[in-house]
Amino acid sequence: QAQLVESGGGLVQAGGSLRLSCAASGRTVRMGWFRQAQGKEREFVAAISWTGGSTYYADSVKGRFTISRDNAKNTVYLQMNSLKPDDTAVYYCAADLTRTGPLHTLEYEYAYWGQGTQVTVSS
Repeated sequence: QAQLVESGGGLVQAGGSLRLSCAASGRTVRMGWFRQAQGKEREFVAAISWTGGSTYYADSVKGRFTISRDNAKNTVYLQMNSLKPDDTAVYYCAADLTRTGPLHTLEYEYAYWGQGTQVTVSS
């Protein structure tokens, strides 16, 4: 069973940057980040393969966000640049126990979830 703990959220002005971290314990393979804005459904942000060699992004963050991982530290990161007020949300990391096939973008495809970290972007 995997346990995931996010950190790094906070308040930032539009155009600024934040780096989120997700520390994992237990078995994890592929990882993803999702976000949920107030009053909206949770949505996919980015995913990364076990080796880190394959990544996938939602169109809304492509070119601004970068997902990466350090397997020696069992940690996944989400570097967020050029932040916009629309990026304001609770960000969740999630663990996908599968190893093959396309990276997953749907919530039900992820087995474990962190508690979330708030990101607020002011205009």
